[in-house]
Amino acid sequence: MTRPHELRLYAHRGSSAALPENTLEAFGQALADGANALETDVHRTRDGRWVVCHDPDGRRTAGRPERIADVDLAQVERWDVGRGLKIPTLEALLGAFPGVPVSVDLKPAAPSRVRSIIDLLERLGAEHRVTLASFHPRVLAAVRRLGWPGRTALGQLEVAALRFLPAGFARVLVRGHAAQVPRASGAIRLDGPRFIARCHRLGLRVDYWTVNDPEIARSLIARGATGIMSDDPALMADLFAAPR
Repeated sequence: MTRPHELRLYAHRGSSAALPENTLEAFGQALADGANALETDVHRTRDGRWVVCHDPDGRRTAGRPERIADVDLAQVERWDVGRGLKIPTLEALLGAFPGVPVSVDLKPAAPSRVRSIIDLLERLGAEHRVTLASFHPRVLAAVRRLGWPGRTALGQLEVAALRFLPAGFARVLVRGHAAQVPRASGAIRLDGPRFIARCHRLGLRVDYWTVNDPEIARSLIARGATGIMSDDPALMADLFAAPR
């Protein structure tokens, strides 16, 4: 099968099945395990630094109740997220793994913070390899309105347009570059061949999260998926290395 994009094995928060999630060590292990792309999440500290963390606070990962938005970077850097590992900045992540594609999920719901991350990524020259995503429609709209030159993931309404509207309407409404989706949202399936084919026709990547079963990954790739996001890339490495 000919795909419109390279096939990617994304490490979901790094090799998070093996090491504390969203740490430089987990990302490094993921690449050693066979991943060729990374997926992560970011929050902004009180002093304006973007750090790599899924949750808005440190309660689950570090046993710290403080919200990242309410503390400075120096405080976050003292948190132990397991095995003595620390929360890195987004800048440190991109610097540690140059050239690796990275999908960045913007967790804050405030569009006013978008300008600062665009400025950071442009200063780092990372536009060509970073895809910005968000579950917040206003944040994603701000990314595009402010002229982010890199790629964006589709918002929920764009995914719905792809799934339910005629192709002509979907083509007008969809502005992103990658459908990053689960296999299903409630009773609505997003892993059927027709949905994947429509993504292909519009020139979109279609990358599935979070898949930790190699057989499910194999089935999605056979249908035309361009990427799999997994907590355990080591389980998928043979599948991605095999001739297709």
